[in-house]
Amino acid sequence: MLASRALAVLCVLAATTARAQEGYKAEALKSGPPQGLSAAVKGALATEGVRILDDQGKPFAEVWVRKAIPASGKPAGTKGTIQFPVLADGELLGAIRFISEGHDYRDQAIPPGVYTLRYGLQPVNGDHLGVSPFRDYALLLPAAKDDSLPPLARKALETKSAESAGSSHPAILFLLAATGDAKSSPAMARDEAKNTWAAVLNLPLSVKGESSPVNLPVQLVVVGMAM
Repeated sequence: MLASRALAVLCVLAATTARAQEGYKAEALKSGPPQGLSAAVKGALATEGVRILDDQGKPFAEVWVRKAIPASGKPAGTKGTIQFPVLADGELLGAIRFISEGHDYRDQAIPPGVYTLRYGLQPVNGDHLGVSPFRDYALLLPAAKDDSLPPLARKALETKSAESAGSSHPAILFLLAATGDAKSSPAMARDEAKNTWAAVLNLPLSVKGESSPVNLPVQLVVVGMAM
């Protein structure tokens, strides 16, 4: 009887511990951007970032956003299937370091390492039908292959991004507008229906006529893939 009760207690404790460890979490990262980035890119990034912890509480990835991202105006909602029409295709958004192997939104394996993040739009063709109602995403580029600040042309953007996954298709992380409770950063946003986890980030936009950056809260999907 005593053995049975002890076993029951252990099972409850194990289940409680498992629930406590479930889910990805985000925390403030006080250290600056990592080695491997060019001087130009590193100097354009914030001196503090966001660390993402996996469902076991271990460091999974670290993200730094650009201090001031050029924008054509203040965020004013979506434009058709584009959530962030104020951003230019190929614009540098920040950088990410995968501490352990990651996967992009197409489930392509991304080796541990440092990558830049650039804004992009899914092409309007049959290859992407049903993937998402929106076209916005962030492309991963090997830090060693992306050493300047200006937006990259589409061909160079896709070619360099594909090298991140060692494939013929760009490596992409889905980008969503942060709404409601998902606007506070650092934090993780969970989509149970799609089984994804997104890092909530504030992108500081540099807008002509504004004396200080305008925050654009976004969700960067770092775990999970298109269904």
